[in-house]
This record gives sequence, structure tokens and C-alpha cells, in this order.
Amino acid sequence: MSGNDQELERLKRLRERQLSDRDPLVKQRQFQRSSAQRERKNRKPYSLGKMWRDIPHAWKGFFYGLVLGTLVLLVVPLLWLSPWAVPCLAATIVVFAIVGVIIGRAIDTRENIKDLIN
Repeated sequence: MSGNDQELERLKRLRERQLSDRDPLVKQRQFQRSSAQRERKNRKPYSLGKMWRDIPHAWKGFFYGLVLGTLVLLVVPLLWLSPWAVPCLAATIVVFAIVGVIIGRAIDTRENIKDLIN
């Protein structure tokens, strides 16, 4: 009889497991849990640092190139007294901006490749 009792217990556990697997509320609870997590995430304040991290590196590189070129434009005419100083330095700003975009795009591409590998 103990063999039959064990078999009945096993069948009861199997039936309970099958019923719980077919429970339609499981998917609803998972959806509610994931949506609650999204809402909590959205409630967090959006800081300036997070905003800066979300900007693609190509745009950051462009910005850095413009800032560096502008600094050069402000300093070099004090040292190089020539009518060609400002036009050359304006071209330098464009070159720095383009190089910044290229470097930023390379960094973005590297991160995309890392994401695809992982």
C-alpha cells in the first residue's frame, strides 16, 4: 500500500505543478511586476549627468572639438600677429569638430560591437 500512497502523492504533486503552470494569473503578475519596475525607474529624476551619458559620443566629440577650436581661436591670435590667423583658426575649428565626430563615432561603434558580443 505504501507504493500506492507514494504514487498518489507523486501524481498529486504533478497535477498541482501542471495547474500552476497553466495559471493565467502568472503572466498577469509578471506583467504587473515589470510595469511597476518601469514606473519606478521613470519616477527617478533625470539628472544632468544622466543626460550627458545618454548623448552619443559622436555629438560629444563634436562639442569637444568646437570647444577646443574656440580656445585655440582665443589664444593663438595673441601669439600670431597675422591677417591670416583668424581664417586659419576658423578652419582649425572645423577640423577639430570633424576629428571629434570621427573619434566619437569610433567610440560609439566600439560600444555597439561590445553590446553585440555580450
